[in-house]
Amino acid sequence: MTVLSDSFQRPINYLRVSVTDRCNLRCMYCMPAEGVDSIPHAEILSYEDIFKVVQAAAELGITKVRLTGGEPLVRAGLTGLIRMISGIKTIDDIALTTNGILLGKLAADLKDAGLKRVNVSLDSLHPDRFARITRCGDGLQQVLDGIARAGEVGLDPVKLNMVVMAGINDNEIVDFARKTITDGWNVRYIELMPFTGEGTADPRFMPVTEMKKRLETVGKLEEAQMKHGNGPAKYFRFPGARGTVGFITPVTEHFCFNCNRLRLTSDGKLRPCLLADNEIDLKQPLRNGATHDELKKLIEYAVASKPRQHNLTEGQSSKRRPMSHVGG
Repeated sequence: MTVLSDSFQRPINYLRVSVTDRCNLRCMYCMPAEGVDSIPHAEILSYEDIFKVVQAAAELGITKVRLTGGEPLVRAGLTGLIRMISGIKTIDDIALTTNGILLGKLAADLKDAGLKRVNVSLDSLHPDRFARITRCGDGLQQVLDGIARAGEVGLDPVKLNMVVMAGINDNEIVDFARKTITDGWNVRYIELMPFTGEGTADPRFMPVTEMKKRLETVGKLEEAQMKHGNGPAKYFRFPGARGTVGFITPVTEHFCFNCNRLRLTSDGKLRPCLLADNEIDLKQPLRNGATHDELKKLIEYAVASKPRQHNLTEGQSSKRRPMSHVGG
């Protein structure tokens, strides 16, 4: 099988695909309260074009695909894309990241189409705080119902992503941890990524070291293995817990040294690094009738363009796009 590697000898086998920049929430760490200008629909890649990219990438060594947004479930016909990708024999994992609002209604269809598992973004268990963070009103119960439904249909494991923000939701760190014991949740605590350019100077930023201190009241964490996982999280569990606790540290302990991914934006740009502005345009070549081999060459060029690491610690971050346009 083909093995795709960058210039630093990191194997690249994971493609994150943003299918839309639109979202039914306005999370405070993702976009401003007034929202952002949506990319015109005519500029968004068709499912057929996305499939062409995934197919070419699979021939080069990509084996894992994650669908993101915006919120991917707001784009109609997503199950059709999943069916197309699941037909590529060398793709062994198709996952999806969602805010969970529509998950309860669609979970069974997603599973039937070939989706393997989901990650759900959930930053609070309190309805009023959930509404404040997401700026959406009451949607917490829909998310909780979606999480339960995903588990019922076999989208396993369901992972819960909590972006921890000091002074906003940090007093729920322990509440989420207890869910790994009582409900078997797989919770991942994520350091706030400084898309604003403030870095660790952002008063909302909390390092993972502080999160771990908070968890000492729950019990002693033991190292754990997650059966399915393509990302940078380090996993642990409390004694006797069915679920796990994970930590993602993009700022204080960057994981660039083993980054294995590329990102395709909804408007057809291939980004070698989430937190750098370098992009390789695939949309125009696709619309100009690029051949399969030409597309593969562009993907190889993107892989060769991956930087050694991001520059968050130097206060540099992506300036051109909000997180909702990039896909996380």
